[in-house]
Parts: sequence; structure tokens; C-alpha cells
Amino acid sequence: MIRLLTLRCILLYGAFAWLAAASAFAQLQQFPTAELTIVTAGGPHKFAVEVATTPAQMEQGLMFRRSLPADGGMLFDYGQPSMAAMWMKNTLIPLDMLFVNDQGRIVNIRERAVPGSLETIPAAAPVRAVVELNGGTVARLGIRPGDRILYPIFRDAG
Repeated sequence: MIRLLTLRCILLYGAFAWLAAASAFAQLQQFPTAELTIVTAGGPHKFAVEVATTPAQMEQGLMFRRSLPADGGMLFDYGQPSMAAMWMKNTLIPLDMLFVNDQGRIVNIRERAVPGSLETIPAAAPVRAVVELNGGTVARLGIRPGDRILYPIFRDAG
């Protein structure tokens, strides 16, 4: 009898967990896409980024993604300089995070943020945006603080 009750509880819990996950996936945000260029000492590098501007989009970010194209990423536009902080909750892939000031200059970088981590990853100074790329992109392309991001929201976008 106890085994039967335990099995029923496990099945019931599994059903509720599945419904919660299905509900979360059903409410996933859609993102507009745009082209963004990172100018490094090695030259310009173009990316097709998804743009997060609403609170719901910014909260979700790249959560639940199993992959990201090599030239893909996400731009979080805060609208004005702020002390942004990121985390990796429900994020399944390692990410490089570029914290970008309102002139389009990279202030600081976090390489290969750990999937699923709840560690807070802060900007070193007020930033207008954060750009997330596949983990390892920063090292592969030689992206450094001070490099320039070309995108219309930045004052020196060119």
C-alpha cells in the first residue's frame, strides 16, 4: 500500500512539473533581430543578435536555449546607463557577457559564464547594454574591454 501511494505521489509530482515546464515554454518571449558589429584590434565582427528591451524579454534572455549560432547573440538594451547585473538561471549554454557603456565601448567582460549558476555577474560601471555571445567567442575573436560595439543605440555608433 505504501509503495502504491509513493508511486502515485511521484506520478502526480511529475505531472505537475511537466505542466509547469509546458506553461513556461508556452509563455516564451519573442525577440526582434538586428545586426551588431564588434570592432576589435583584429577587425570588425558581425553578429545577428536578438534584442531584449521589455522587462519580460530581459528576464528571459537566452534561458532554455540548447544552442546559439556562432554569429548569434542577444543585446539587452537598458534604455539608459545603469548598474546592470546578469545571472545564468535556466540558461543551458555557457555565455560570454560584454557590458557596454552608452558610447558603445566595452566596460568589462565575463567569459564563459556557467550554465545554471545563480551567481550575480555585475557591470563594473554604468552600462547602456549587455551583449551575450556563445561562450568562447571573446577568446576566439580577441574581444577586450575598450573595444567598440556598433549599434544604433550607442552615441558613437558611427
